[in-house]
Amino acid sequence: MIIKRSIKLIALLALIVFSGFTWDGNSTKRKSREVPKNIILFIGDGMGLSQVYAAMTRSDHPLFIEKFPYTGFSRTYSADNYITDSAAGGTALACGVKTNNGMIGMKPDGSVVSSIIEIAHKHGLATGVVSTSAITHATPASFVAHNAGRGNYEDIAKDFLKGTVDLFLGGGENHFRARKDSLDLTVALKNQGFDVVYNLDDMNKSTSLKLAALLAKEHMPTVAAGRKDALAEMTAKAVETLGWNDKGFVLMVEGSMIDWGGHEQNIDYVVSETIDFDKAVGVGLNYAEQKGNTLVVVTADHETGGIAITGGNLENHTLEVKFSGGEHTGVMVPVYAFGPSAVNFTGIHENTFFFGEFLRLLKITE
Repeated sequence: MIIKRSIKLIALLALIVFSGFTWDGNSTKRKSREVPKNIILFIGDGMGLSQVYAAMTRSDHPLFIEKFPYTGFSRTYSADNYITDSAAGGTALACGVKTNNGMIGMKPDGSVVSSIIEIAHKHGLATGVVSTSAITHATPASFVAHNAGRGNYEDIAKDFLKGTVDLFLGGGENHFRARKDSLDLTVALKNQGFDVVYNLDDMNKSTSLKLAALLAKEHMPTVAAGRKDALAEMTAKAVETLGWNDKGFVLMVEGSMIDWGGHEQNIDYVVSETIDFDKAVGVGLNYAEQKGNTLVVVTADHETGGIAITGGNLENHTLEVKFSGGEHTGVMVPVYAFGPSAVNFTGIHENTFFFGEFLRLLKITE
């Protein structure tokens, strides 16, 4: 069983990373107004239009993002600031409310709000969160945790024990095991039926429907430091595992370090992480085309760096850019959609729109 599932996973990943992707355009149009059984939300942290086009320019093959038939924009401001941070941006996407910067899964007044992951789980769907950062970091945490301070990582880790997420893959082992209170939260996870693993090989070998992969003490390595294709592999494992649920699943996948390259004003960093994120998107896109019942939405929590593309050459894959600074900006971010009801994500929306639309399409309520 393990060998067969591992071979299937590796074959899927190889297909996505090393081959193109095609689909029947007429089939896409037919599916555009159907309702999905599964939803995969990809969040490129800090990924604006310039980041995407920079990656398109540098890449030696078309991006999977280019193949999405429906596009739109999202407005990202938070409740207390024209420029959002990842906590407020993630909370808007996950929970459908504008909150103050730094707050996770809460309204500005401190009251708790449920996320799409929590509500989907309550209705019997499988749920998962995947990230290249610590899984307790602002964006992934927004889908699972509730905290007034995004930096309270050890408290946030405890929220992963509440039973609302069936699979979480990313970094952050120290927040579960090397804690100030000396607790080892992985013991409780195992008692809840989770297979807890610490490397990609063991992740891929797992046959458990409840999987916690803590793949780094803090954050996973950058692409430049050797993480290449890991996010695509994690995404493939996530859809394989969650796909066993007959009622469907909701999965969030974050490419965390596009943002970090923007903060460093390092275009090589930004591009390598965006291309790597796009490979994970390709896994989701391929799954959606094969199954026919899966909505895939790609967006960002905000833009980082204020990148202006001032020159380049598509034939030589060269690029000239200027950063307005190393901080977040207030510009709208792109939205790409594929699958049943993907057409609903065209146009300009608030970042709170996704939550309500996902609930409506899945026919579930809070």
